[in-house]
Amino acid sequence: MTQTLSDAANAPYTPNKITDLAAYQKVSDLWVDSALKAFVDEQALPGLGLNVDKFWQDFSALIHDLAPINLELVAFREKLQAQIDAWHLAHKDQPIDKAEYCSFLESIGYLVPHVEDFKITTTNVDDEIAVQAGAQLVVPVKNSRFALNAANARWGSLYDGLYGTDAISKEGELAIGQGFNEKRGAEVIARARAFLDQAAPLTGGSHKDSVAYRIDDGQLLVELAGGSTTGLEQKEKFVGYQGDAAAPSAILLANNGLRFEIQIDANSAIGKTDPQ
Repeated sequence: MTQTLSDAANAPYTPNKITDLAAYQKVSDLWVDSALKAFVDEQALPGLGLNVDKFWQDFSALIHDLAPINLELVAFREKLQAQIDAWHLAHKDQPIDKAEYCSFLESIGYLVPHVEDFKITTTNVDDEIAVQAGAQLVVPVKNSRFALNAANARWGSLYDGLYGTDAISKEGELAIGQGFNEKRGAEVIARARAFLDQAAPLTGGSHKDSVAYRIDDGQLLVELAGGSTTGLEQKEKFVGYQGDAAAPSAILLANNGLRFEIQIDANSAIGKTDPQ
């Protein structure tokens, strides 16, 4: 919670005023809740590479710039509510006439007059919102289940999807047992390599023969069985990587405006049996 110094000095208490200043600190013309300031200073800002003093100075300027505008909006909302309350009291014993009521709401500025259909355009919107198909983007931050579901809907494991569903036959030696079935795992790897050949084809050879991936001069290079090295047919499909460039732990690629990631973990159940 933050308040301006002028707010803090006012009395008596209202929901927008501070009375117990012991729980707050004075920072750049603001009274800031001590617990919030400690979190911002010690946990949030260090990971973002932002200067603590400059952050609070800029935040204070933002608060002082927007607070008067916000107060005007709140006052206008209260004015509208008072007018609407008065109208209903004046018409409490009468059936509501929709046309009359809409006319009244327009007259006080609660509704805007109806206009013909129109189109608007936007600029500088991230592709993840404007272009790329995807699942739920906005969820209540206080509901962890919603947030987890939204994240899982956007990112899922192709290996898990192939291994755990009937996309691959569950009969015979490919059956899903109590433990990890290496033969089924090998089929999963083959299907995933086939997907890579389709989504991110190489200039020569196939992902099914890859034994190592590395990044050199900003480009993805793929070492094939036998010692030859190749790259992507469409270099722009390489987006980024994590870990060491010589042996990345993850490689991010693009296909049809979406992103997919190759995760490399030689210690996982499937990774142990994967040549890469």
